[in-house]
Amino acid sequence: MPRTPPSVCPNCGADVPAKARCCPQCGSDEQTGWAEEAAASHLGLPDDSFDYDDFVKREFGGTKDPRPRGISWLWWATAVGLLGAALWFFLGR
Repeated sequence: MPRTPPSVCPNCGADVPAKARCCPQCGSDEQTGWAEEAAASHLGLPDDSFDYDDFVKREFGGTKDPRPRGISWLWWATAVGLLGAALWFFLGR
């Protein structure tokens, strides 16, 4: 009698449906990849000890947002200039 498949394929790491006879992603089954010796450790998948906040800090250098806040003075000057040009064009004629 075949054993129940694992929830995650130990060969490729894909999700395996509960009553599947083989992995829908790579085709592994009891004979090719679901043996007790098979493991997904070589895939580099995070385990229960994975700390997401530490990963983000190491990968992106902290939580500081690099985007500037507010509207630059250049955009304010451009808007005022365009408004002035529109008023001069429509009212100055």
